[in-house]
Amino acid sequence: MTKFSDLNLNPKVLKAIEEAGYETPTPIQAGAIPPALEGRDVLGIAQTGTGKTASFTLPMITLLARGRARARMPRSLVLCPTRELAAQVAENFDTYTKHLKLTKALLIGGVSFKEQDALIDRGVDVLIATPGRLLDHFERGKLLLTGVQIMVVDEADRMLDMGFIPDIERIFNLTPFTRQTLFFSATMAPEIERITNTFLSGPERIEVARQATTSETIEQGVVLFKASRKDREGSEKRRLLRALIDAEGDACTNAIIFCNRKTDVDIVAKSLKKYGYDAAPIHGDLDQSQRMKTLDGFRDGSLRFLVASDVAARGLDVPSVSHVFNFDVPGHAEDYVHRIGRTGRAGRDGKAVMICVPRDEKNLDDIERLVQKEIPRLENPVQARPEKKDDKRKRDPARAAANDADAPDTSERKSRRGRSRGEDGRTKVVGMGDHLPSFIALSFEERRAS
Repeated sequence: MTKFSDLNLNPKVLKAIEEAGYETPTPIQAGAIPPALEGRDVLGIAQTGTGKTASFTLPMITLLARGRARARMPRSLVLCPTRELAAQVAENFDTYTKHLKLTKALLIGGVSFKEQDALIDRGVDVLIATPGRLLDHFERGKLLLTGVQIMVVDEADRMLDMGFIPDIERIFNLTPFTRQTLFFSATMAPEIERITNTFLSGPERIEVARQATTSETIEQGVVLFKASRKDREGSEKRRLLRALIDAEGDACTNAIIFCNRKTDVDIVAKSLKKYGYDAAPIHGDLDQSQRMKTLDGFRDGSLRFLVASDVAARGLDVPSVSHVFNFDVPGHAEDYVHRIGRTGRAGRDGKAVMICVPRDEKNLDDIERLVQKEIPRLENPVQARPEKKDDKRKRDPARAAANDADAPDTSERKSRRGRSRGEDGRTKVVGMGDHLPSFIALSFEERRAS
């Protein structure tokens, strides 16, 4: 079995790896590190949670250990689709460069340009950035990419989904033709294939699993759910989510709950908190400092449930996520693979449960076609039923009392219907004065007889 010590890495890097508690490289690391150290281009295709980040950070650090950074001219560039993934890559560099004097800068939105400019002006060995913020600095004349020796594109398929491919192509054209390129993606869409053919030179292709497969350590299931009424779908679906969480008991130590829309992320998080679940939302519209605070809480265990949009689906490295709940079926089948890849990482067991409403069954079929297996159907732990007035009062007695106080009296409500009962028990019409046509006062049976 290959060990990190067999991979010809810098001794100081090996010391940092050992102190981090790692001994054996994952398949993507064992396959990508040797050709990267030889200076070759690498095309890595691997499902999420396989250790891709270390497969490019370790050889980069070893190669950059020799040499010196120059002002405004970074020696290497790592492009990431989201702020969270970029911040995570930066943490990896901090872990593995602790015994080396390499500098880095993180260029992401939500942080002032002034602080980032100061770092770039001093010169950095490693520049980690999202495409948009990188181009902002370049267009302001604060950054030159002509000194880039190594360029990394991480989560390329996510870049495609987010519309970053034109930016990626532009950035490639701003870097030297002689650069070394390390390119990683979970899937190889035609557009991704075109870019690799254009910008990579004879790459070493490492594919450690069939494209778009799910880890065998993840137990999967789906609940087919139909609301009792269309206008009750949201509340009944949230009740089902709570029941699914409760059914897992102590086995659910923490979980990421994915929603398709940002508005639903906020609604689900608020609903869970209302019912006593420790939950917080994370999506692209939140302030960067708030997103990082929420993520840090989830990582250190002080937050149990992270309700997320797909901004959190890629690259979040929280090794001990026990469960993933898909509140919505993702619109793109590939996103299902990345979402559930947040659990069952590094050989651990995990569980992924999805709720599917009738209109999403086509998307469920697409997912099963992609992963090449049927996702087991789970029994619905609660039967959808209309919520009774008594249930509402139990949940919010103050509101029920207010509603009762505002309600008109029963006899008044009856009179509004225009009819009431006389002393003889027959229907009496109210509101037509003394000019009531006689046939109106007749009962239905009397009218038929006449």
